Amino acid sequence: MTNGLIGRKLGMTQVCDDAGRMIPVTVIEAGPCRVAQVKTRERDAYEAVQLVFGEVAERKLGKAALGHLKAAQVSPGRWLREFKRVGEAQVGQVLNVDLFQKGDRVDVEGVSKGKGFQGVIKRHHYRGGPETHGSMFHRAPGSIGSSSFPSRVWKNKTLPGHMGSERVTIQRLRVVEARPEEHLLFVGGAVPGPTGSVVVVRKSRKG
Repeated sequence: MTNGLIGRKLGMTQVCDDAGRMIPVTVIEAGPCRVAQVKTRERDAYEAVQLVFGEVAERKLGKAALGHLKAAQVSPGRWLREFKRVGEAQVGQVLNVDLFQKGDRVDVEGVSKGKGFQGVIKRHHYRGGPETHGSMFHRAPGSIGSSSFPSRVWKNKTLPGHMGSERVTIQRLRVVEARPEEHLLFVGGAVPGPTGSVVVVRKSRKG
């Protein structure tokens, strides 16, 4: 077994809890995932379980990936990830969403939405300058360094640049509902990435 699954973000909705309150949730299609490889300390110097998720035509995979999956007698899949090994696992074993139960805490990892090249107001929440009386300073970053010393821009200066499209992990989200027969996991709150993106759901490290 493992401590997580690969899934696909299907979108957000809301559900009603036992007290009648509406809770925003993210619906994740978690699994089914096939075990493609079991790594051992003796052979690989560490223990892990490699899972594959999703179906894909063989012509869309490289020779290395296709040969790796064929050697394990596992149907071709697009996404492979490694997870912590928990107990026993066998190559070819299928893992489903019943790995999680209602009330569990999970960490969800995904790639955030890309927003392209952005200025300091959107990227770093700068306040900006006056917008009237001809100030000529509205959305610019302003001074970025001293002249005589150190005659350079300080490290980690917040400036315009590429925003989004980063790997983000949201910790300790609560599992509101799990539907093993439909491979669906309802997680309270928002998770990174657009609808249809691949996410990794793991049991929370912080409990």
